Parts: sequence; C-alpha cells; structure tokens
Amino acid sequence: MKSNQQGLHRGLGERQIRLMALGAAIGVGLFLGSGNAIRMAGPGIMLSYIIGGAVIFMIMRALGEMAVHNPVAGSFSRYAQDYLGPLQGYLTGWNYWFLWLVTCVAEITAVAIYMGIWFPDVPRWIWALAALGSMGAVNLLAVKAYGEFEFWFALIKVVTIILMIIGGAGMIIFGLGNDGVAIGISNLWTHGGFFPNGAQGVLMSLQMVMFAYLGVEMIGLTAGEAANPKKSIPDAINSVFWRILIFYVGALFVILSIYPWNEIGTTGSPFVMTFERLGIKTAAGIINFVVLTAALSSCNGGIFSTGRMLYNLALQGQAPKAFAQTTASGVPRRAIMVSVLALLIGVLLNYLVPEKVFIWVTSISTFGAVWTWGIILVTQMRFRKTLSPLEINNLAFRMPFAPYGTWISLAFLALVIGLMAYFPDTRIALVIGPAWLILLTVLYYVLGLAPKERGEEVPQGYEAGWSPLDDNLPRKK
Repeated sequence: MKSNQQGLHRGLGERQIRLMALGAAIGVGLFLGSGNAIRMAGPGIMLSYIIGGAVIFMIMRALGEMAVHNPVAGSFSRYAQDYLGPLQGYLTGWNYWFLWLVTCVAEITAVAIYMGIWFPDVPRWIWALAALGSMGAVNLLAVKAYGEFEFWFALIKVVTIILMIIGGAGMIIFGLGNDGVAIGISNLWTHGGFFPNGAQGVLMSLQMVMFAYLGVEMIGLTAGEAANPKKSIPDAINSVFWRILIFYVGALFVILSIYPWNEIGTTGSPFVMTFERLGIKTAAGIINFVVLTAALSSCNGGIFSTGRMLYNLALQGQAPKAFAQTTASGVPRRAIMVSVLALLIGVLLNYLVPEKVFIWVTSISTFGAVWTWGIILVTQMRFRKTLSPLEINNLAFRMPFAPYGTWISLAFLALVIGLMAYFPDTRIALVIGPAWLILLTVLYYVLGLAPKERGEEVPQGYEAGWSPLDDNLPRKK
C-alpha cells in the first residue's frame, strides 16, 4: 500500500457521524451504574447530568461554529494554532493525543476484564492484545470502515438503553416484574429527599459527571473527513444535548424510580437487575456484551483520534514529517501505527506497574479533558474577533448566547477544576497535568517545533498557496 500526500478522504456520512456523536456521549460508566456519582448526589444526579450536558452542548456549539466554517483535519488543535498561536496548538494536540492514549489503555484493560467473565481460564493479556489488534486493523482500513464500526457499536448501546427505559417504564406504571403492582416514582424523594446530600452533593458529583462526557469533542475531528460537514456536523452537535437528556437522564430516572438511590451499586448493575426482573435470565450476559462493545467503541474512537491528531501535528511541523503521509485510501497509516505501538507499551505497563502509579498517569487525561474544552471556548472567542459583525451574522452555524454562553461555560470548567482540587483522588491531576504541559513546552523550545510557514511545501497536484491542513482545496486540473 503506497503512501502519498493526497490528504484525508471525506468518507464519513451523516448517518455515521450522527451515531458517533451519540456513541461518544454514552460510556461504560452508565451501564455499570454511575454508582459513585449517585452516592454523592442521590436522585439529584439527574440535575448534574442536565447541567453538565448543557455546558457540553455549549462547548460543542463553539467547536461546531469553527468546524463548519473551516472543516479541516486536527480540529481544535488546528484552530488553537490559528487563533491562539503555535504553542497553544502544539500543547492542545499532544495533550489530546496522550489523553486518548491513556484512555485507550484503560478501555483495552476493561475489554480483558469483561472477556474474563466468559473465559476465566484465558490470560487477560491475550484479550487486551486482540482488542488492540482488531481495532487497529479497522482504523487502517478506509475511514468509512471506521465509521461503520462506530455506527453499529453505538447502535448496540442505544438499543439497550431504549429497551431498559421502556421495560423500566412498564415496571413504574404497570408493575411489570412486580406482580402487577405499579412501582411508581416515590423512590425519587422517600429516602432523604430528591437532594439527600443537599446542593453540596450535586456540586461534588459534577466533576465525575463531566468526565462521563469525555469524547464528544471527537466529532470535531471528523470534520476533515465528513462527506458533507456543513450539514452532518451541525446535525450531530444539535442532537447531543437532547440525546443526553433522553439516554442519560431518562435511564437514570427509571433506575432511581425503581431502586432506592442508596442501594444502587451494592448489588450489581441496575441494568442487569432491571432486565432480570423483567424475566430475562441472560441479563448479565447481555449487559456484559454491551459494556464490551462500549469499551471497544471507545478504543476504536481513541485510535482514530490519536492517529488524526498525530497526522495534524506532523502537518504543522510539530511531529515527525512521516506521520503526515496517507495511504491511497486516505488513511494516516504511520500515525495510526505509532499510536497503536504506544498503546501496546501502555498495555504492558498497565500489567507491570502498581495500580497507584497508573492512576497518577491517567490523571493527565483528566486534566487534559478540561484543558481541551477550555481551549475550544477560548479559541472560539478569538475566532470571532477575526470576523466582522456581518461575517458573524453570516456564519453557517453559530454558537448561541455568545459571548455570555462562552464565559459561563469557562466559569463552569473553573468550578470543575476547583472540585478536582477538593478531592484527594483527583487533586494529583492538578499537579501532574500542569507538569505535563511544562514538559511539553520545554520540548517545544528545545526541539524547535514551531511550525513552518504555510505554503512552503506544496504537494504535487495542488495549487500554489495550498495550506497542508486544508484537505478540501481545489487541485489543478
């Protein structure tokens, strides 16, 4: 397979991007009960998800405004470079690359654990390696193959949640699985009230709720490969908030209505418990399959994200030039392969180093999520300053309530940082995260990674004045 510099291909359709947006917002944590967050806030956790979802929606609209205006590879890393400066683009790109690297290692480990339930005699490292190899192979095919896998992974999660909500509603209203006695919704307030731990409980749960949403910004990375970004990106982003309400808040409403909040997580997954009460004997196996596909989906998306971000960094001159090459099918093969290799090392370290050390490393990804969201918001404000009032009014996809919505979202992220500082388990992220950024900054100056002037190298077949990050500019006849 010959490499070239023809750029990424626009092979992702609206159907795939729409389901990818939804799949990115639904993680393994929902199926396993969101137990820790529920113990903090009780039924009030639904308010936490609504508030967090509203902020994520504003962040996604800020990203969408730029992505529809300029749909290129690299997304927020590219925009950070264009509107904040080369250093900020470099920090955002490498930070996001490492964020997904660590997240993928955790997901691959999770796959091994889930498979171990069915095959306890098979060493877990074999399943971890198989997951990495299979998802790596999918990403080395055309981007359309990646999109198709993500479509079906997301569909499995969506169907499971819908069935659980419908079945749970049957229990609440008609008493299905409860000898015909309607359960009702009194569990939402009869065990200490809707806010059993007060407003403090809701605040304390916010930092855990926000990281459940990690991955939705990945939709911005698809802009450079979307067949019709001006339609598919707005459609996907606009649907995120409502789908969060339906799937997260809807599922939690049913679960918290059926079971007392202070018992959830003590006797297994509420999804398993609900399906078993409906008479489905194989509920545990079904949910194990669903969380397995959810983990594989996250791993698949992580390899996609790390490969595209490394490709973009190479185009900016902030990673080895070889990573900017693509195959004939428009896949940044070398960037993906080096990410898979790094993941292989990560899986090995996950089995060798003590768990505490690994938690410290994953705290970089925790900090990286807040950094990425904050950069998106700040970049969007700077982006608007480059436009005239008429150009702002003519934007194809505008962020609502700007600039007030942007400032409110930034203030919310600052609150999340404060909550991270409050908890000992996440406080380490505020030490390691900034230290990681300082290390990247030192490497930036020591290695001379400032990007080259655009148009310096024009690949064969493109017009003069070409920017290596604009994959959709017209070519010469």
